[in-house]
Amino acid sequence: MGTIRIYYTSVTGSRQVKQKQAEVTRILDINKTKYELIDVSISEHLLQEMRAKAGNPNAVPPQIFNGDDYCGDFEMLYEATENEEVWKFLKMASIDKSAREEIVV
Repeated sequence: MGTIRIYYTSVTGSRQVKQKQAEVTRILDINKTKYELIDVSISEHLLQEMRAKAGNPNAVPPQIFNGDDYCGDFEMLYEATENEEVWKFLKMASIDKSAREEIVV
């Protein structure tokens, strides 16, 4: 199991992207999940890395990974939240709550 990584952008003109990014971090914070934010706006290399790992050359932030394992995008996390399957989505189903206590931003 790796660290949950959220590829996001700090520079966007899209209100929709900003809202989705905020919702992803809100969901993870509520579930007391440690995560690392990776800002793709600081490097074209990071953007291309995110797209390669997601397997989609047109992927846009936010994209969610557990280590190098692709979990999904905002819509997939939202669906998992609605179905109460966030831990399954994050590939953390067997992690106990005490291991998720600290939040890293």
